[in-house]
Amino acid sequence: MTTDELVRALDLAAAGAWQEAHGIVQADEDDPMAAWIHALLHKIEGDAANARYWYRRARRAEHVDDEPAAEFEAIRAALGG
Repeated sequence: MTTDELVRALDLAAAGAWQEAHGIVQADEDDPMAAWIHALLHKIEGDAANARYWYRRARRAEHVDDEPAAEFEAIRAALGG
């Protein structure tokens, strides 16, 4: 998955287009960054169990309790933005 696709998913999620963002990150379920964004989307949705699954897949379990706004910024920083 490209960085541009991941940034687009973040932008869509921030704009409230959860389904479209979800579709992007689901396209590459083995990409750790896509999995991290996927986890954040499920956190925002309120599906904690599914979010925890994706945090484990992303190897980012330390972010389970992060506030979504701070996590958006952490992901952007990890993507180089």
